[in-house]
Amino acid sequence: MEHIHNKFNPYAVARESVYAKKGMVATTQPLAAEAGLEIMKKGGNAIDAAIATAACLTVVEPTSNGIGGDAFALVWINGELHGLNGSGRSPEHISIQAVKEKGYDAIPKFGWVPVTVPGVPKAWAALSKRFGKLSLKETLRPAIDYAREGFPISPILARFWNKAYQMYKKEEDYDFAAWFETFAPNGRAPKVGEIWKSPDHAATLEKIAETDALSFYEGELAEQIAAASKEAGGFLTKTDLEKYETEWVDPIKVNYRGYNIWEIPPNGQGIIALEALNILKGYEFTTKESVDTYHKQMEAMKLAFEDGKLHITEEPQMRYTTEQLLSEQYADERRDLIGEEAILPEAGEPFGSGTVYLATADEEGNMVSFIQSNYMGFGSGVVIPGTGITMQNRGYDFSMDETHVNALAGGKKTYHTIIPGFITKDNEAIGPFGVMGGFMQPQGHMQIVMNTIDFGLHPQAALDAPRWQWVKKKKIEVENRFSYTIAQELRQKGHDIQIQLEPNSFGRGQIIWRDPETGVLSGGTESRADGHIAVW
Repeated sequence: MEHIHNKFNPYAVARESVYAKKGMVATTQPLAAEAGLEIMKKGGNAIDAAIATAACLTVVEPTSNGIGGDAFALVWINGELHGLNGSGRSPEHISIQAVKEKGYDAIPKFGWVPVTVPGVPKAWAALSKRFGKLSLKETLRPAIDYAREGFPISPILARFWNKAYQMYKKEEDYDFAAWFETFAPNGRAPKVGEIWKSPDHAATLEKIAETDALSFYEGELAEQIAAASKEAGGFLTKTDLEKYETEWVDPIKVNYRGYNIWEIPPNGQGIIALEALNILKGYEFTTKESVDTYHKQMEAMKLAFEDGKLHITEEPQMRYTTEQLLSEQYADERRDLIGEEAILPEAGEPFGSGTVYLATADEEGNMVSFIQSNYMGFGSGVVIPGTGITMQNRGYDFSMDETHVNALAGGKKTYHTIIPGFITKDNEAIGPFGVMGGFMQPQGHMQIVMNTIDFGLHPQAALDAPRWQWVKKKKIEVENRFSYTIAQELRQKGHDIQIQLEPNSFGRGQIIWRDPETGVLSGGTESRADGHIAVW
């Protein structure tokens, strides 16, 4: 990708990409990025750095992820790409009927009902065991130290923490006492620059480190989680925790203009980004800032998303295979639906997934695309007393319609929003990329890939470019930096364009590209967050 390295950044944020040779870590929190680089300097590789960074993020950005969440990773090592699915299953004894008996017609956002088995601790352990150079004790040490000794609260972190505090204060149907005790002990959210400590979180991380995560699934921590669930009438049991295993999976891809774009297979929603790119590669794009470019992108994404919402669940239970959804024939059929006017999208029938993202790279050529999340900020709002563990609410995405492919059932993985991305060309790694943020993620992936490959933007410019996202039907939200003239012309094509003033509605991304010839790394970090790139 040499052609992207010298491209001028035409967008409002006056930052250029960062370059390095020995190592690079990009994520939303400076302390976490620097912790990952510190581990690399101590003899760790990109995988160790990713684990250290991810663990630190549970401490220094608890508004977006936690120990009780899920994780996915794409790992490039020794010339091969590996996929890790660290998403959890629903409790064995949950069912649509059981949820209805608790008085719910739809799965609630908060409380124990939407809680699924957390995958994060075993994902760290699995990565460390298979590819790491250092022990989990070593890679989790920076996170443990920050939790015990404290760290100053950054601006965007403080903003989201207070937002969560205000939301939980207004909720009257759930017991958030443990959350308030853990995250607002002074009767408020912590303020910018204030030192925050979490000794319970530190102790939990130490137990995970000392047991290679077994304490969380079989030992003391598992017993505390199961006890809290039982006391609150939740479905999650210690047996659910004991049975859980992460899964090594074969990444899926499409070839886009000579580059292979890789994603984790379903139950993740990465296939949506790939389907949209598969549709769009049938067009030639010469100008990024044009009505025609945006129109075709939006139409392709709408069609791909409708397919995803109808078809994605745990892969063995999908009605159509990944190969069918990403076939050239199906891309042609979907492309034929795109005309000059905005359409109301519908799913097709082919025949024949609150989050943190990080990217790491080392001098040996190893690279990691890693994402973890509790979902919706702090997740379910459930905190296990005395542990600092916030439990995710991934079960919220299950359907209560028994005929739906993603219908709620015991021991099942749901449609999952969090997705890491990766690009290769001619069997060489170009690098990891990702855009966190719920259903924005596949849309962000598509926009970054096209910004890079079609429009030649360097990593920082590719991230800084104004974003848009399809919401539903013909509704498209655009950032306030989006061209007003183009927005008006898109409205004339039938798009319901809405200008959104909240920048964090459009996700937060990171990119690291590697020059296959020189090994030089170039990176971009999110200007919409407290983003940072640590380099060596």
